[in-house]
Amino acid sequence: MAMKPTEFDGAVPVDGYGPGFFRVGGKVFHGPVLVTQGGGRDWGGLQDSDALIALSGQIDVLFLGMGADIAHPPKLLVEALEQADIMVEAMASPTAARTYNVTLSEGRRVACALIPV
Repeated sequence: MAMKPTEFDGAVPVDGYGPGFFRVGGKVFHGPVLVTQGGGRDWGGLQDSDALIALSGQIDVLFLGMGADIAHPPKLLVEALEQADIMVEAMASPTAARTYNVTLSEGRRVACALIPV
């Protein structure tokens, strides 16, 4: 059976990752990255809640990659995002990147914020 490439209708997926980096739309980011359908950009990590809250009205779900393993995000961050009408799903960064890509390919309003493995 032939594999059909995934269509993103112009949106930008996470292309890959490795120790300390992510590749988004062909560009390499070292350190934490915030990815939306328009592409990736450097992100200040869990202390940079303003960049995430600024997505209010643009996305419905944020996949929060917590690094190599699943971890609980800071409670205040989750509460601030929920007040901005952004649902947060925390998971390991590799899982968050894959989930973002699949959900993005479905045409949903999503973003991911990823801490490197």
